[in-house]
Amino acid sequence: MGNFPWEIVIAVVGAVVPLLAFVYEFAVVGRKRLGYRVQMDTTAAGVVNQEYAGALRQLQEQNGRSADDEPTQELFDPSFVLLRIENNGATNIDTSDYAVLPEDKVGIQVKFPGRRVAGMVVTELSDEHLGRSFEEGSGLGVRNAEDSDPPVGMVLLPKAPMNRGQHYKVLTVLQRDPHLPGDRTEFEEPQVVGGIKGGAGRGGIQETKSHTGISRRTIALVGFLVVVVLTQLTVSLTSNRTAPLDCAGGQLALTGSTAFAPVLKDAAASYQKTCPDAHFTLDAQGSGTGLERLNQEGRKLESGSPNILAFSDGAKPDGYPQLLPRPIAFSLFTLLVNKDTGVGDLTLDQIKQLYDGQITNWAQLRGNDLPVRLVSRPPDSGTRKTFQQQLLDGKREPGSNSDDCRTVDPGAEPGVVRCERVSTNDVLDTVARTPGAIGYSEVGAATGREDLVLVRIGGHQADLEGADAGAYPFWETEFAYTYGETKADSLAASFLRYLTNEVGKDIVRSYGNRSCSELENPVLCRPM
Repeated sequence: MGNFPWEIVIAVVGAVVPLLAFVYEFAVVGRKRLGYRVQMDTTAAGVVNQEYAGALRQLQEQNGRSADDEPTQELFDPSFVLLRIENNGATNIDTSDYAVLPEDKVGIQVKFPGRRVAGMVVTELSDEHLGRSFEEGSGLGVRNAEDSDPPVGMVLLPKAPMNRGQHYKVLTVLQRDPHLPGDRTEFEEPQVVGGIKGGAGRGGIQETKSHTGISRRTIALVGFLVVVVLTQLTVSLTSNRTAPLDCAGGQLALTGSTAFAPVLKDAAASYQKTCPDAHFTLDAQGSGTGLERLNQEGRKLESGSPNILAFSDGAKPDGYPQLLPRPIAFSLFTLLVNKDTGVGDLTLDQIKQLYDGQITNWAQLRGNDLPVRLVSRPPDSGTRKTFQQQLLDGKREPGSNSDDCRTVDPGAEPGVVRCERVSTNDVLDTVARTPGAIGYSEVGAATGREDLVLVRIGGHQADLEGADAGAYPFWETEFAYTYGETKADSLAASFLRYLTNEVGKDIVRSYGNRSCSELENPVLCRPM
């Protein structure tokens, strides 16, 4: 049992249990879900000190007078019900999600056996835009079924679209049916009828309860994870660790693509932890600059290969016969815009028109009234070459005419503002702070930036499956280049193998890329 992989078993258990809990909670229990709470059901005598006492008295007064402002018959055994309708699932609910016929305006019915509805008002909206769902003609109303036994009052609620976590409240004044025998102060529970298509369980509206504090399920899961972590730490400290046979030592410079630099930084740090005799330097200044540096250093040697790996977004240009490519990853790129543009989806034709200078204001694309400002990479950038090849049909971007990315420099070519930034992060930061700006970058670097909008292309967002299937066009193969063949036991060769085996593939995948060996169409990763 000494060689039994306990660490692997513990890690798998620690990953699978939370994953199953997540799937159960969100995919089974908490997916599209509609809920309600009866927050108050009381007689008139019990509302004096209630939070809604003022609104209740107003309802009672309104229903105690006629259209001519003349007193009408007093309500018979009045009672009041406060109902909360909420989206307590993991996804948004639209009008088309309600389980009724498309032409029906009513999505939810609330029935009150033995009581008639005298009045009703929507008292609270979690978001102001919900108010449009309760305007005249929305389906909001009341109905009293006098022919049923016992008579039933009903409140009719429209098919209100609600984002995750949104809710509204309905306050209803009722009176006991005078034909029922006895003096009743207790009534049957309201019956809430409704549902959504594809919801949790059978899709019916479910009664929910307010929770305070941490649930037992959460406490149990946290406790389980703590035990797993402590157990794995104990096993790690007590086991004999030896470096893998593929470890290599020495110095290795990583240069080239700024888009792929975050992956290289993490991969080098991870390799160095396992192989402490290895040392890396990272100098990412663009794909073209990296290839030129590798070529120059290689030509200085009489034989062999310099301790340099150059990474490029796409295949090398002509003129580097000694540089040998190794396809590493399938990389995704994205267009991104400043949040003020009001645009989130562009067609290929619109992209070409933007960079041709035909579209100068976002209002031409039904966006906001802001001038278009193009933030690009330098001509030797692999990301720029990918952009030109994949989205501009190989056409070269016009040169820069601005240093500040806001106004055309004096004496420069007039037209749309065009500027260049050296690195991926410079592009992201410039687009974020420049109104009307648009740029492009590797997906992983832009993901998670709340100050930017990642643009869909032809309705397709940047994802690996869409790109691999040919639906999303902005992608490129990431190549690693060496000067001639490297020795099998060198740090360069070992690091390249590391990038394509399990640990390296995990790091590549964590930045939104995918190892070439994992693609459905591996041919996309072959040298072009």
